[in-house]
This record gives sequence, C-alpha cells and structure tokens, in this order.
Amino acid sequence: MSTGKQLTALLLLSTALNMPSIAFAQASAPTADDQTVEDLQDAPVDVIDDAQEDQEFEQPEVSIPGGSIVVTGRRRQDVTRASTQVVSVLDAASIARTGEGDIAGALNRVTGLSTVGNGLVYVRGLGDRYSLALLNGLPLPSPEPLSRVVPLDIFPTSIVASSLVQKTYSANFPGEFGGGVINLTTRAIPTESFVKISGSLSGDTETTGGDGYTYYGSSYDWFGFDSGRRDLTPALQQYFASGLPIEDPAVDQQAILLNIADPNLVVLQKTDHLPVNFSAGITAGTAFDVFGDGQLGIIATASLSNKWRNRYITKQTAVNDDLDLDTDGREFSTDNRILVNAMLGLGLEVGEHRFRLTNLFIRDTLKRGALRQSEDFQNGDTDLTQDTAWYERQLFDTQFTGELRFNDLSVDVRAGYAQTQREAPYEWTFRYTRSNNANDPFGDIFLNTLNPQRGGVIVAFSDLTEDLYYGGLDVSYQLADWLGVTVGGAYTDTSRFSSRRELDIRATGDYPDVFGAFRPDLLLQPSLIKFGFDPAAQQAAGLGPFGYTIFDTTGSDPAFDAGLEIKAGYVQARVKPVDTISLDLGVRYEDATQEVIPLGLDGQPNGSTTGSLLTNDYFLPAATLTWEASDSLQLRLNASKTIARPQFRELVFQTYYDPESNRRFNGNPQLVDSKLTNYEARAEYYWGSGSRASVAGFYKDIERPIEVFSSFSDNDQVSGFANAPSAELYGAEFEFQWNKDLYELGGWFESKRFVAIANYTYTKSELKVSDSDTTQVFPSVPQPATNFFRDGVPLTGQSDHLVNLQLGIEDLDKVSQATLLLTYASERVTSRGTGTLPDIVENPGLRLDFVVRQGFTLAGAEMELKLEARNLTGRDYEEYQNNGTNRIEINSYDVGTSFSIGLSAEF
Repeated sequence: MSTGKQLTALLLLSTALNMPSIAFAQASAPTADDQTVEDLQDAPVDVIDDAQEDQEFEQPEVSIPGGSIVVTGRRRQDVTRASTQVVSVLDAASIARTGEGDIAGALNRVTGLSTVGNGLVYVRGLGDRYSLALLNGLPLPSPEPLSRVVPLDIFPTSIVASSLVQKTYSANFPGEFGGGVINLTTRAIPTESFVKISGSLSGDTETTGGDGYTYYGSSYDWFGFDSGRRDLTPALQQYFASGLPIEDPAVDQQAILLNIADPNLVVLQKTDHLPVNFSAGITAGTAFDVFGDGQLGIIATASLSNKWRNRYITKQTAVNDDLDLDTDGREFSTDNRILVNAMLGLGLEVGEHRFRLTNLFIRDTLKRGALRQSEDFQNGDTDLTQDTAWYERQLFDTQFTGELRFNDLSVDVRAGYAQTQREAPYEWTFRYTRSNNANDPFGDIFLNTLNPQRGGVIVAFSDLTEDLYYGGLDVSYQLADWLGVTVGGAYTDTSRFSSRRELDIRATGDYPDVFGAFRPDLLLQPSLIKFGFDPAAQQAAGLGPFGYTIFDTTGSDPAFDAGLEIKAGYVQARVKPVDTISLDLGVRYEDATQEVIPLGLDGQPNGSTTGSLLTNDYFLPAATLTWEASDSLQLRLNASKTIARPQFRELVFQTYYDPESNRRFNGNPQLVDSKLTNYEARAEYYWGSGSRASVAGFYKDIERPIEVFSSFSDNDQVSGFANAPSAELYGAEFEFQWNKDLYELGGWFESKRFVAIANYTYTKSELKVSDSDTTQVFPSVPQPATNFFRDGVPLTGQSDHLVNLQLGIEDLDKVSQATLLLTYASERVTSRGTGTLPDIVENPGLRLDFVVRQGFTLAGAEMELKLEARNLTGRDYEEYQNNGTNRIEINSYDVGTSFSIGLSAEF
C-alpha cells in the first residue's frame, strides 16, 4: 500500500477510535452506499467506489458533550454533511492552510465568524456573550475579566486537532447558546512515536526595527514571568491586609509612599530598535500496547512566543452632537506580548472503550508602555500622560473523558477542573499638564503638581481568580434501527474573586510647582517623600508647609465574590423514520443561580447595594429536521430557544481598563438574563472531490439583550452595560468550496489540486425601543431606555457583511501549498453613544493575506517551511463617531503589513 493510502487508512482508524458515536448511529447492517467509518477502515482504499471517492475527507477528531458527533444518512465521511446539526469543522489541514498561529485567526475564515480585539470570536455578528467556547466538550473559564469566554487567540494551532462551530442549538450543549458554540478538540493520541520542533521569526512595518516605548521591568520579562520586582512592598501588603481605610491614623502613608515608585516600573524609555518577533515550540508523542488489546498514548507540547506591536492612536472626544472637539489626542503605545503554552495528554484505548486525560497550561502576558499628548479645547491645556502596565493572564485546565461502548449502549463521562488568574500589579499613570498660559511662569512646561488641576499620579492593583468545576454523564441507547435516545446531566460550579485597589497620590499644602517638573521616578523618590513628611526641614529650606496624601478611590467596593451554579439535564432523540429523513430533537432543563457579593476592605460582605442575585430556571427545546432530497442535495430546518446570562464583569460595579480597546469599563448590577428564539433553514449541495455549496437563512428574536454604551468622564471614555428592551436579527449566508484536481494538465500539475473556498454572510439586526420602555443602570432608578438606545439601530458587534475567500494550489502527495486569503467585514457598532451622540463604530474593512507552505526532507527529517505575508492591503484600524457631517476618531491607528518565516522539523 502506498504511503498516501496508509495515511488515509490511519486517519480513518483514528476517526473510528475518537468518534465512536458514528458507529453507534448505524445499528443495521450497512449497504454498499451506507458504510460506517469502520467499514471503510477495513476496506482496501483502492476499491472504494466512486460515490465514496467523492467524499475523500480526512475525518477530524471531535469531542463534544454526549459523545461525539452523531451522523445519519448515507454519506458518512464529511462531518459537515453527515452531522444532524449545522456545523463547520476546521480540521488540521484546514487550520494549516490558513497559516494562522492561533485558533482565533483560523476561525476568522469560517462562514459567519469574525474576530474582534484580542481574540474574541463573534458568530453571525453577535457579541462574545452569545458565543460558547468549549475545550474537548468541557467549559472554560476566561482569564480576561472583560470577556465571558476565553479569548481564543491564546490557543496556538499546534495543540488543536480540530475546531467545530455549531450554529444550530441542540440540547446536549449548555443553554447559553446565542450565536453558536465553538468547540476545540486538542490533538489526538499518536499512532507512532514522533518529535516535532518548530520556530519562526516575524515582524511588521509599523513596529519591527523602529522606535518604541518600553520600561525595564524585570530580567525575566521576555519570558512572560516577573522576577519578583512587581511583588507588593511590605507596607502595601500590610495596608491591604489590615482592612483599614487609607485615612485611618494606623495606616502609615509615608511607609507606603517611600518605596512604591520603583524606577524600573515607572521610567518610560524610548528604544530606537524594536526586535523581531519570535516563537518556538516542541511537540512529542508515543504510544504503548497494554492489556493485550489496548493502547496507551502520550502527547506533550510546549511553546513560547514573544511579539511586539506599536500603535500610534488618534483619540478624540466630542463636546456636543455636532462632534465639535472637546479633546484631541495622540497616543504612542508599545505592547510586548509573551505567550507560554504547555499541554500533556494521556489516552487509553481498551477494546471499544476510550479514556482521556488532558492537562493544559497557558500563560498570556502583556507588557505595555504608552505616552499620550492631548489638547483640551475647553481650558486650553495640553496633557502629557504616561502609562506603564503589566497584565498576567493564566489558565490551567485538567480534564477527564471516558467513552464506554457496550453494543447499543454507550456511556460518556466528563469531569474537569479549571482555574484562571489575572493579575495587574502596578498599573501606573502619570499625567503632566502644560497650561499654555502666558501669565503662568511655568506655562510652557509640563508639570505634575500632584493635584487634579495640574497633573496627577494613579497606581492600581488588580487581582482575579476564577475556579470552575464541571461534571457530566450521558447515556445513549439505540432502541431501534430508526431511534436512538440520549439522556444526560451536567453540573458546573464557577466561583470568581475579583479585587481592584486604585490609589490616587496627591500633594497637600504649598507644594512647590518646580517639583512638578521631575520625571516620574524622581517625583516620588524616597528623599522627596521624606522631605514632604518633615515640616522642620521644609521650614529650614524656606518653603511653605506641604505634604502627601493617598486617596483609595476603590475603598467603598474594593473586591467582589461572584458565583454561578448550573444544574442541567436533557433528553435528546435521533429519529430516522425513513432512509432520507432524520430528526434530532430534545429539551434541556437548566436551573442556575448567579450571584455577585460586594466585599469590604476586611474581605467580608459589606452590605453594599452593588450586589446582584439572579435565580432562574429554563426549559430549552431544540429540533433539527434533515432531509436528503437527493444524492447531492440536503435540506435542514431548525428551531430552538436559548439564553444569554450577564457576564460577571458586566455585573460587577468595578472599573477595569482594557488595553486593547483603550477604554475603561464599569459593570451594572441590575442586568438580567437575555432570552433568544432561533430559527434556521438551510440547503446544502455536494458534488465530487469534497466540493459543496450551501445557502441558509436565519432569524433570532432576543428579549432584553445586553448592550454596551459609552460616556465620557474627565475626557476619558468609560463604557457600561444595560439591557435594551428587545432586538431581532436575521440574515442569510452562502458557502462554496470547489476542489479541482489538475492532473489533466500533466507535468508539475499532475499531483496538484486547486482549492477555492468562499463564504458570505449578510446579517441585519435592529434594536426595538419605544418611548414607554425603561432600563436600569446602576445606581440610578429605572429611566427611559431612549436615554441609552435608539430604535432601529444594529446590535453592537454586528457587521452587515462578512466575506471570506481562499484561493490556493496544494499538492496531494506532499506538503506544498500556496494560498491567498481575503477577509472583509463591514462597519459594526462597538458601543452605543449616550444621549444624542452617535454610536461608536469600527470599520474592519478588507484584509488580504498570502501563505506558502513547502515540505521537504533533510537529513532524514521531515521539514516544513512556511512563509506568510499579512494585511497586504495595509488596512488600518478605524474606530470613530460619525454624524453624517463630521467624524472624530475614538481609537484609530495604522496596522501595517506583517511578514513571517517559520521552519519545523519532525523526527
């Protein structure tokens, strides 16, 4: 048997082992046109008939609740076609074709999906709160306090075997299913021992080799870990542990201030040569025969990437709805992002039973330095603001899955524990002000006199820990050839502790203006702090009395405990009354308690009105009808009810800064659940060599959707959350894939195939708001919803048009691909504009990428060279407000074109 055929057989065998429900769904004896994967596995590859040859798909490994994907009908190899639901699957080959380094970028190529900001994936224009992210069928907590789901750009494609996107709801998934579910399946247990080493270098035209702003930090920063320099000083630790208010006489403010401003953390430095980005990884696996008929497999992977990004951002604010400028600013920020990953997977296969233990560690660190100059047109001042920050986000996840098969009975067990942590120690902001006043002796100098009128210093400390426990049991039984039933239950318990302490350092008395000219580390140097607490020394120097004080601006609500407990059960049936019709129907019951408890300085509940308690239970039905109208044509209908709960972050009345969107967010304890009713109709057409086309229409009615709105405080944008009265979303999507073998051209083309993949999604959404509708935004009483929302405007995050196009040539005998990738997304609202101000809009626009992969053999090792060119159109990031006449830039910057070269070797 040729190498290619051996590989095909191995892939089919792997699929049979990892997708046992395919075999479960086919209880009767298969016919020639109705074979299971196991049948194809045992059949000689060169005698598969033409109908089967047209379906030459390498089955991806997929692990979801209730077992694996259940397929019905006569086409058994294409999961997209054979599944009882509307799914899109990116297998390893599809992910590799995109050339993306993380799974968020690869998912951006799926019909109806778009990525926003730092790896948040939107399904059909619905925000991340309407998306559900799973790993091997189990839920994941998010290390990002501003996101309900984990940002998917922290998952490198090297650890992902497949990514499934299911857009129609089925009862085996959690009820928080608005736009769809994204299920990542980690790499399978290997069938033979291997070691793969990879590395890459990259850069972009806005960053690499150019100027940037950074600060020293610590000697381990390049690795994403701190050496201990960012640990709290003893005086700070003592204050935070004391539970006392900052103004209490027992709090030693002088001791806190003496060592708080470490020069290595506050001195922003300009570098004239930013380095290239790099990444490196290693993956290894092996397998052993055990128990006579069993196999034990091990796979491990680890990787490190270090990337730099410059952004020269235009930030403006308006004074009125004519968009006359209030402030006009330019910010130069440099982000250094370090991503560390490690995974260890153990798999045991004994007879028909499969057991799997997966352990995953991800650490995502962002080191940020920024300098912003802003003109204030109301008072004529110019502000110069310096920011230095360090954000640590960490995920640890351990999972166990067991799939037991006893002829017509199957039992699936899932259990897991995950913890995410986010720490942001020493977020420093220093603001210097130039008055530009001719009568001011220092009018042409930037001064920080440690008061709100002319400068200021703020340092913040954030800490978040979230623990998630998960357990699930599913029992399936094939009652008859035409009827299969699954009964399942699931339990999740999520708890989060979130704290944020913000200290505003100010001067008192006759603070000398000349001190305000000091750079940040000298402004708070220990000798000057001691001088400020020594009245005798001040008098001897001929200065008026002055001093220092600290305001703890978060003292009223410094921390929160939050929890979400969900008890769920479901019944799902797969009915096949005739050979060409299948019906997947079920109902899920969920009982949930979601609570946010404000804590005082002493760590105990403080009785604040900023808490919230949501107790709800739901019956969530779902049904999908599939009709194989002909050998090539398939039709689907789906209807379901789902929900969307507020995120913890949206409920917690605590301010967080998002470095990606350059704005602050504040929660609303008065949010409530959203309810969705979903409908979809779809037609799918398939023809030879894996080619297919589909067209679908969908409609969603949303009750009390949660929307983001923005206001401006002291010229800073602050975003909040509120329930709009209702909304509807509808649209259509089209998908096309054409694979054309080029062997007829002969010569170089003999083993080549042309691949064209195109998809387009049109989505229209509208908020429904009347004059009689109300909404609640803490701490206000119910007020007219028209204060925050306008009737007929689209949902936040929703683009009317999404287009993806891939054109490429690939070799069928070896790794050799050249792919051109085009992505387009039309304008979408990122935040509602309050009052009469227009909405804040993002315009992603057109993006063009080119990826080349070439395999070769060197010294007995299988090598792969990858070349990438991203954003060839030079599309910039644009976020703005536009009233039809005037436009102001909220958060706009140049992106540039990036280039990458990577090399891997497998032994």
